[in-house]
Amino acid sequence: MIGLAPPAYDPAAPTTANTLPVGAPATVRAYVGELLRRHRRAFLLLVTVNAIAVIASMAGPYLLGSLVEKVADEARELHLERTAALFALALAVNAFFVRQVRLRGAMLGERMLADLREDFLVRSVGLPPGVLERAGTGDLLSRITTDIDRLANAMREAVPQLAIGVVWAALLLGGLAVTAPPLAPAVLLAVPLLVVGCRWYFKRAPSAYRSEAAGYAAVAAALTETVDAGNTVEAHRLGARRVAMSDQRVKEWTSWERYTLYLRSVLFPVINFTHVTVLGSVLMIGGVFVLQGWIGVGQLTTGALIAQMLVDPVGLILRWYDELQVAQVSLARLVGVRDIEPEAGDPSVAPKGRDVRADQVNFGYRPGVDVLREVSLAVEPGTRVALVGPSGAGKSTLGRLLAGIYGPRKGRVTLGGAELSRMPAEEVRSHVALVNQEHHVFVGSLRDNLLLARTDAQDAELWAALGAVDADDWARALDDGLDTEVGSGGVALTPAQAQQIALARLVLADPHTLVLDEATSLLDPRAARHLERSLARVLDGRTVVAIAHRLHTAHDADVIAVVENGQISELGSHDELVAADGAYAALWRSWHG
Repeated sequence: MIGLAPPAYDPAAPTTANTLPVGAPATVRAYVGELLRRHRRAFLLLVTVNAIAVIASMAGPYLLGSLVEKVADEARELHLERTAALFALALAVNAFFVRQVRLRGAMLGERMLADLREDFLVRSVGLPPGVLERAGTGDLLSRITTDIDRLANAMREAVPQLAIGVVWAALLLGGLAVTAPPLAPAVLLAVPLLVVGCRWYFKRAPSAYRSEAAGYAAVAAALTETVDAGNTVEAHRLGARRVAMSDQRVKEWTSWERYTLYLRSVLFPVINFTHVTVLGSVLMIGGVFVLQGWIGVGQLTTGALIAQMLVDPVGLILRWYDELQVAQVSLARLVGVRDIEPEAGDPSVAPKGRDVRADQVNFGYRPGVDVLREVSLAVEPGTRVALVGPSGAGKSTLGRLLAGIYGPRKGRVTLGGAELSRMPAEEVRSHVALVNQEHHVFVGSLRDNLLLARTDAQDAELWAALGAVDADDWARALDDGLDTEVGSGGVALTPAQAQQIALARLVLADPHTLVLDEATSLLDPRAARHLERSLARVLDGRTVVAIAHRLHTAHDADVIAVVENGQISELGSHDELVAADGAYAALWRSWHG
C-alpha cells in the first residue's frame, strides 16, 4: 500500500546535505531548559492564570450537576437566581483569565523566539570562517529562514499552548476525581488506545520530519548554488545536469512530505476515536452506577461535562506536540551550531613580525583529496605578491590559508613566526584581512555599513576611506549622504558600489596584511585599473597577497607566484618570469593577444 512505509529511495542525499551539525538531543534539552530558566517568571505566571481560568471553567459543570441533583431529589428550593449569578461570575472570571492566558502565552512565545534568533545569530557570527565556508549558503540559508519560520509558530503558540493543555487536563482530571470519584477510572479506558496510536506515530515522526527538513535544505542548496554559479553553469553547458539534480532533490523532498502527511492521517482519527471513547465510557459506566445507586444523577452530569471538556486539552496537547516534532527538528538544526567548538586559540601565541610564510603546506576540503600539495611561500613585510594560474589550480585556497581562514592539514602557515591556526580569530583579523568578490550591503545607513570596520571612526575618516576607493562621488550624490538608508528597502547599490564599500571598510580596518581575492572583479576593466591605482597609494607599505585574474595586477606586483595543480610552479618578478618563457609567459602572451 502506498505510503505505509518511508520512501523507498535511498535518503542519504537529503539527510547528509548539510555540513553544519544537527544538535544532539542533549543539546536541544539543555537549550530548552536554558530558555525556560531565562523566562521562568513569565512561565509561572502563565501557568497560574491558566489554572485560575480552568478552575473557573469547571464551575459551570459543578453548578449544573448540583442543579440536576436537586431536581432528581425533588428539592423544593432550587435557588436558580443564586446559581445563575455564580455561573455568570465564573463565566466572567474565566473570560478574563482566558484572555490573560492568550496574552501571556503570546508574550512568552515572542520573547523566547527573539532569544532563539539572537542566540543563533551570535553563535553563527562567532563560528570559525572555514566552518561557514564549508557549509555553503544553502544550508545556512535554510536554517535562518525555513527553520526559523517553522519555529516561529512553535515558539509563539506550541510551547505556551502545550503548557496550557497539560495544566488544563491535569486540573480537569483532578476536578473529576473530586466531584465524581467513581467515574475517574472510566477515563482511563481510552488511555491504551491513545498510547498505542501515539507510540506508533512518534516512533516514526521525528526521523521523518528530520529527513523532510534535510531534503528541503538539499533543494535550497542545489538552487542557490546553481543561481550563484549561473555563468559557470552556462559556460560548461551544465544546465540540463543541474536541472535534473534539482528535480531529483525536489522529488526526494516531496516524498518525505507525503510520508509525514500519511503519519498525520493515521494519528488524527485515533485521537478522534479516543475522544468518543472517553465520553462514551463515562456515560455508560456512569449510567450503570446511577442505576445501582452508587452515584447520583448530578454527579453523572458533572462527570460527563468534565469528560467532554477533556476533549479540548487532550486535542491541544497532541496537536501542539505534533507541531513540536517539526519544531524539534528545526530547533536541533539551529542549536546544532552550539556543538561546534569555537576556535579559541592560544592567547599567548602572538606574531613577532609581519612576514607571512607557508612551509610545506598540504590542504584539502575532503579527506584524502589535497587541493594544495607541498606548497611553500615566503612573503616579506611590505611585499605585493600576485597569485596567478588557471581556474581550479588552488589560488583562492592558498589565499585563504594565508589569511587564516583555514588551517593546513600538514605543514605550517605563520605570521611573524606564530602559527595562524593557533592564534585567536580576533587576533588574526586584527593583523590580516581577506576581501573577496562576495560583498554584502547590510540594511541600514551608509555610515553604519562603514562603521562595521571601525566603530569609532569619524565622518571625516569615513569620507576619506570612500575617497580612497573612488566612491566619494556617488556617495556625496546620495540624498542624505552618509545617513542614506541602503540595502533591502533603501537605496539599491550596484554590485560595483557594494564592492567599493567593502574596500572602504578595508581602508578603515587598517590591517597590515591583506589578501585580495578578485576584490575588483565586479568593476569594468578600466574602472578596476583606476581603483587599483588609487588603492596602491593607500596600501603602500602593507603586505598584499592578490589573487590575480587580470594580469595587469600581476604586472604591478613585486613577486608573482604561478599556481598550477595545487603547487607553485614558478616564482619571480614579471620581467623574470616573462624572460623564463614558462607558464606565466604563456599567460601573459594570451592576455595581450
